Amino acid sequence: MSHSSKDQSTLAWVLLVILALIWGSSFILIKKGLLVFNPGEVGALRIVFAGLVLLPFSLPKLKGISRKYWGLLFVVGLFGSFIPAFLFAKAQTQLDSSITGVLNGLTPIFTLIIGYIFFHQRIRSQNWVGILVGFLGMTWLAMNGEDGIGKINYYVFFVIVATMLYGTNVNLIKYKIKDLPSLLITSVSLSMVLPFGLIFLFLATDFTQKITEVQGAGLALFYIALLGIMGTAVALILFNKLVKISSPIFSSSVTYLIPIVAIAWGLIDNETLQWTDFIGIAAIIFGVYYASKK
Repeated sequence: MSHSSKDQSTLAWVLLVILALIWGSSFILIKKGLLVFNPGEVGALRIVFAGLVLLPFSLPKLKGISRKYWGLLFVVGLFGSFIPAFLFAKAQTQLDSSITGVLNGLTPIFTLIIGYIFFHQRIRSQNWVGILVGFLGMTWLAMNGEDGIGKINYYVFFVIVATMLYGTNVNLIKYKIKDLPSLLITSVSLSMVLPFGLIFLFLATDFTQKITEVQGAGLALFYIALLGIMGTAVALILFNKLVKISSPIFSSSVTYLIPIVAIAWGLIDNETLQWTDFIGIAAIIFGVYYASKK
């Protein structure tokens, strides 16, 4: 391996860990935001905060973007940010933040399937094994309730749809707009969906009334602002960079680490964790190693 390749490999792992910490903390922030705001308001506010903080970066770049990229960047904004923001907030009205973080581990599975079917992505057998083991670990954690193996909560399907969109987004960035800078991809795609977030927020919700009348609204708004700025804007810049310097499967394997961070925050917030959950955690760690191994 060349010196440059080693540097890129090290950078990829550093970005992977940072992203796991940021995104793993997103679910507890959503939970705190939902104490005051409804799912639609949480989703829209998340996009608004993320879009506004990146607006100064996107506006100077708009004129220099080739028209062939406009449609793709808009889809990236929808699939990678806008729609999942609403889906995750809706899911967490009935799911613990730790379980939502675990279910987010479906992303590499859909990245693999979509990449294989639509983008002719080649996957080695050991990568399949890693993804399968990681998926089994994720499933074990998701189904292992306080009273043993329980029934699936239908709100998990909001997360499943979101992870399908994430998987599509990863492949679009890698195979369709790889030549665009990471900051441009993130800032412009979020700027494109920002107006929809603002329209929804001001025309379809009463969040302004809640801010002035509901106790704790200021703190909840702070949590959502942190979610939008760090969990969406900053994290997407880092993630798009990761996608560009590594494979889609390695990039999406960050979602195997996210559940560990999400569960830790859940424990701090008095959510429960059984000793049997460590079986799933161990499987996830093993899956990360094998899914990303060259």
